[in-house]
Amino acid sequence: MVFARFLLPQIFFYGLFSILGQVLSARDKFGAMMWTPVLNNVVLISMFGVYLGMMTVPDSVQDITQTQVTLLGAGTTLALAIQALALIPFARAAGFRFRPRFDWRGTGLGKSISAARWTLLFVLTNLVASTVVTRYASAADTALPKGGVGFSAHTYAQTIWSLPQSVIAVSLVTALLPRMSRAVAEHRLDDMRDDLSRALRISGVVIVPAAFFFVALGPEMAQVIFAHGAADSASIVPLGQMLQAFGLGLIPFSAQYMLLRGFYAFEDTRTPFWMAVWISTANIALATACHLLMPPRWAVTGLAGAYAASYAIGLLVTALLLRRRLEGRLDGKRLCRTYGKLTASALAAGTLGWFVARSCSNTVTSTTWAAALGLAAGGLTVFLVFVLLARILKISELRSLPGLR
Repeated sequence: MVFARFLLPQIFFYGLFSILGQVLSARDKFGAMMWTPVLNNVVLISMFGVYLGMMTVPDSVQDITQTQVTLLGAGTTLALAIQALALIPFARAAGFRFRPRFDWRGTGLGKSISAARWTLLFVLTNLVASTVVTRYASAADTALPKGGVGFSAHTYAQTIWSLPQSVIAVSLVTALLPRMSRAVAEHRLDDMRDDLSRALRISGVVIVPAAFFFVALGPEMAQVIFAHGAADSASIVPLGQMLQAFGLGLIPFSAQYMLLRGFYAFEDTRTPFWMAVWISTANIALATACHLLMPPRWAVTGLAGAYAASYAIGLLVTALLLRRRLEGRLDGKRLCRTYGKLTASALAAGTLGWFVARSCSNTVTSTTWAAALGLAAGGLTVFLVFVLLARILKISELRSLPGLR
């Protein structure tokens, strides 16, 4: 109840940040929206520092006081407020002025409400699938309460796995969506197609090797991140295996995310909803099969693989529908050629990285240090071999990345 009083202000400031960020994006100003979340993080880190330094950390939920909850709620609200308000000077500098308007007729609000309706259904559809997966993952925790194979491990693995997508694909889409929307509005489908194709190819230079990196070095990564100082690292093994199961799914997950923005450029939110229905249905069906047919020790690893497979299905359907929207052309030959080269390079790099990691790990007796050495040596091998092979195969998009021109 104490924390609930901060909910509406947090929603307001998050909404303000989103609106101002979109205003800046429409004016091709992207820098402020990308660095202002750093202010949010600084405030949150400072707040947690005060929390840990001035208060006794409770042993259980029942020991948390109202003062502690108030500090957490106020600190979180303040962080969101600073993040949002910091955009106002940039919005004014970009030419935006705050003026109330009441001439709502003919401003496109009806279309916006219709788009919002489908977007809400999109979110609810994903929520249904997420709820089912959460219940299945929690069931593994119940069956093996000390096995470390359930909901927490699945959540940690998925968070780590999605980082390359969050950093690369989201940043590219933020910059390109206004351009693609303008191209569609001006009936320049060739320009829109080229922008989307370029975004897919540039993001693939990072996403494809990252996917094979997870497959090759997922266990070492989990050990280094989560098992430092732990007496028993056996529970970390399933998490690493989940990273491997998610692994290659990063490629269709990222590509499907990009292609959906093609529909948004057409102001079409209805088709993405139906794509979410396809993906969620496949995910639930595959997750249910894993839950019913696999032992608890492996069921949640299966859930990770099911999630990846469902997005592969979604990518195929999304590409076919968007191709139809773009008059039968999606730059498919160039995309397949580039991704084929990227996959060949990343597969070879990942394989060599795996061998190097295993060889280095065997030279150290400490489990944690062995994982750290294996991750460092294997990761460096993956990077160097991938870059070398990408240059040999003349993947021109490699030059788009800083330091690799």
